[in-house]
Parts: sequence; C-alpha cells; structure tokens
Amino acid sequence: MGEGYGGRVTTWPDLAVLELLVAVAETGSIGAAAAAVGTGQPSASRSLLRLERRTGVTLLQRTPSGTVLTAQGALVVDWARDLLAAAARFSDAQRTLVSGRSAVTVAASMTIAEYLLPRWLVPLRTAHPDVEVALVAANSTEVARAVRGGEADIGFVEDGRVPSGLHSTVVASDRLVVVVAPGHPWARRRRLPVTASELAATALLVREAGSGTRVALEDALGQHGLAVRPALELTTSTAVRIAALSAQSPAVLSELAVAGLLASGELVEVRVDGVDLTRELRAVWTGSRRPTGMVASVLAAAV
Repeated sequence: MGEGYGGRVTTWPDLAVLELLVAVAETGSIGAAAAAVGTGQPSASRSLLRLERRTGVTLLQRTPSGTVLTAQGALVVDWARDLLAAAARFSDAQRTLVSGRSAVTVAASMTIAEYLLPRWLVPLRTAHPDVEVALVAANSTEVARAVRGGEADIGFVEDGRVPSGLHSTVVASDRLVVVVAPGHPWARRRRLPVTASELAATALLVREAGSGTRVALEDALGQHGLAVRPALELTTSTAVRIAALSAQSPAVLSELAVAGLLASGELVEVRVDGVDLTRELRAVWTGSRRPTGMVASVLAAAV
C-alpha cells in the first residue's frame, strides 16, 4: 500500500482478496474458501499469491491436509476482519442514506431464531418503527462467520463458547433434552436414568456439525471422554422432531423445540444422569467492546 503527498493513501487494500483470506482461515482450505466467496479455486490461488507478493510476507502455509495461516497471516486476518466489518457498515450506511431508513441485520442460530428472537424483536420494532430489521437464520458457526465478515450487525449463538474475534455476552440459558417416541424402550425407564456412557453408545438423531445444539451435546459428552454417535444428522430442529416422532432412535434437542410435543405426550423426555445438558445463549458482535447504535438496541431487547 503506497502513500501520496502528505501521507494520503494512493493504493487501497483489495477487500475481495481479504475476504478470501478470512474464508481460508475459517474453512482451512483454498478450495472451500473459494466456494464460500463465489470464485474458482485457480483464481483464488492466484489472488492469494498476489496478496503475499504485495504484502511481502508469507500468509499461508500449504500442506497435504489443507492450508493454515502463518503467524503473519493470522495478524493480517485479524486486521482484515476489522476492515471488512467497517466496509460492511459503510455499505449499510450508503443504503440507509439512499432509502432514508435505518437498517440492522440480525443473524441467529436456528433455535434462537425460531423460538426466542420473534419476541425479542417485537419491543425493538415498537421502540424503533423506522428501522428495517433483516433476520438471517443459520447454525451457530455460520452466525459467527456472518458477524465476523460484516454480513450481520449482531448475532445470537447457542454453543456457549465465545467465538474468536468477537465480543459477546450471555443473554439467556437453555437446556438440551433427550426425547423418544412413546413406544421406545427408554420411554418406560422412569426410575432408571440413562447414563453418559449409554447415551454415547446409542445412535442419536442430532443436528448437523457446527450447530449450537450439536456442539453443546459434544461438549457435554466430551467432559466424560465420550463422543456423539449420530444415527441421522439433520439441519433443523423441525426435521429432528419429525424424525423422533417416527423413528426408533432417541433425539437430542433444545427443550424450547419440543415443549409442545412433551406436553401433548407425542414425545417423552428421558432422564439422563451425570451429563450437564444446560448451555448459555450468547449475543456476539464486532467493533467496540461496548455495543452502540442499533446493535445496542437489539441487545437490550434480548436481555
């Protein structure tokens, strides 16, 4: 990046290649990163090589198992995330200037988007009737990526851990439950709870890898040195619920997602002993540690 007279910048960073570099950091491969940003792998490789020549440092280390950041590359990715978030805010401000209306994009994990966010947004819309609120529903990993990349102003995730590069605060708590159809043998185990080992040894209906529900279950079993054994991986809580009603396998879901079916007796909760299935739900954002503007307003509505 060059400077003109008086220190004025004459060559600006290429935001597209910085977005690509961040995608490499998040996916672990140039091919996956290229697909994420909508370009071909050969073009992506050439762009990254040009960036390395331009910066004068090696940003990526190519290995047979994937692509990893060098120490210098990790620094550049951190700077790039801040720059991309600022560029996204600039673009949003431009759209607001043209439309005359304010806008905020909220990304939320599936369970939060379906069961909690609607009631959080009602007071927000009442307090800010001129603000356009766009909602993006995705799993927790994708929500964190959207916030880091500036595609969302604020996000809500379920896995309880603070995603790297983001500020966060706890907004609610939740509990995972193991549920079965009434005809399943576990439905009759009123006095004998399922153990951690038994749960891990059983093929379960679960959400896909990267979802907050899946991460929370993996963490809970991981505390005992155990792992999840999926019978079927599904991308929405609704799909897992439907499978649980008709399948012979137990399912693990947020109690928010199955409260109605438990009340009606269509599903039965199974007591689990020695496994902590509670979790924290978090808001995440970039920029200032203390959120401002509409991000602060969305957060206030949630808490």
